[in-house]
Amino acid sequence: MQGRDVIGIAQTGTGKTAAFALPIIHHLTTKRLRPEKKACRVLVLSPTRELSGQIAESFRAYGRHIRPLSIALAIGGVPINKQVRSLAHGVEVLVATPGRLIDLVNQRALRLDQVEVLVLDEADRMLDMGFIHDIKRIVAMLRKERQTLFFSATMPQEITKLADQMLRDPARLAVTPQASTVDRVEQRVILTDKSAKPNLLVEVLKTETTDRVLVFTRTKHGADKVVRALQKSGFSAEAIHGNKSQNQRERVLADFRNGKLRILIATDIAARGIDVDGVSHVVNYDLPNIPESYVHRIGRTARAGADGIAISFCDHEEAPFLRDIERMIRMSIPSTDKRTGERLAHRPAQQNAGNRNGGRPHRNGRQQRGHGGGNGGGGNSRHNGNNGHRSQAPGNGHQGRHPSQNAHEGAPRAEATAGEPSGIGNVTFLQRTNEPRRNAGHRAR
Repeated sequence: MQGRDVIGIAQTGTGKTAAFALPIIHHLTTKRLRPEKKACRVLVLSPTRELSGQIAESFRAYGRHIRPLSIALAIGGVPINKQVRSLAHGVEVLVATPGRLIDLVNQRALRLDQVEVLVLDEADRMLDMGFIHDIKRIVAMLRKERQTLFFSATMPQEITKLADQMLRDPARLAVTPQASTVDRVEQRVILTDKSAKPNLLVEVLKTETTDRVLVFTRTKHGADKVVRALQKSGFSAEAIHGNKSQNQRERVLADFRNGKLRILIATDIAARGIDVDGVSHVVNYDLPNIPESYVHRIGRTARAGADGIAISFCDHEEAPFLRDIERMIRMSIPSTDKRTGERLAHRPAQQNAGNRNGGRPHRNGRQQRGHGGGNGGGGNSRHNGNNGHRSQAPGNGHQGRHPSQNAHEGAPRAEATAGEPSGIGNVTFLQRTNEPRRNAGHRAR
């Protein structure tokens, strides 16, 4: 309220939107100015359509008892013409996603030289989504005499560097330590095989006492796949991600908010825009490869002082992600091991890969002649005094190679040529006696 630039770090669900919206409304009501045409006094940038819509609704709700504020929303996924018309006479508050904002500027439907306050909400997520260049381009269009506010749940080093470039002597506010998780969330990890995740999710939904369940996947395709698996098992579920139209996303989110839909599948892109009370469980079907995303995911539950449960599935490929998460949150998450060991069952098949060409098992460390599989000598055994096997371990047709490697890959060229003939005179050409000599070496036509 003093007009200083601010960097705010707080967990999700702690009221960051109110923290910047209320002072901005106070500023607009005490300093009444008519916005110029195609301009705005306050610009709020957020990474997703859902979050932008919720911020705009918050501004309307907080200012409903004063003279109505002129508030506009500029997001992708909907026709741009309506947004152009809403900006024609100027607005006091514009909430936008970076991509659609630049579209409006390019169409000369918006000018940014009258912005008094710039807000970057979820600034770290915008950088993760590749908006860094768009943000720099937008900031270059603003006037220098402005107030800039950074609000985010995490503050990695990249954000700090950007803030140092954009902000002037900012006040730093931290509600909680960097990247700490919500204390009221009960966190669990289930170690499982990747192929067992669909059945494991069904088991969790049947055994847990749930109200609303939010399931996170890493990809859009994965979200749709989970929806189909749950519907096949008799559960009503819908997905929300970038490939859905804006109308579909709004409909699904509205059903989830009013309780008509109890299971929602989402990607990280949509994670920041889901502000719904009553989410009892968050399920990380896929662990995020960015540790900070874990904080935002589980922050969808235990909101407004309520308790919540976060259950994460972790297969062997995601083990490094789990270690990174535990290192960041500085705690070890309790885990349950439900792995079947099916990955280990494939190892003997790999060890016997040398027999895939029809060769019978080795006897006394040697492949039986005439069956072509696993002969590691690489050359003509008649030119080698020990049948092409030079100091090989029993049952392994390759010198010094790991047993899990395939025998058909061959040894290096230096070893493979050790038993080859040294000259053309040592090679015997074979032909059938009943064929003319001119057809030797040629296929019958």
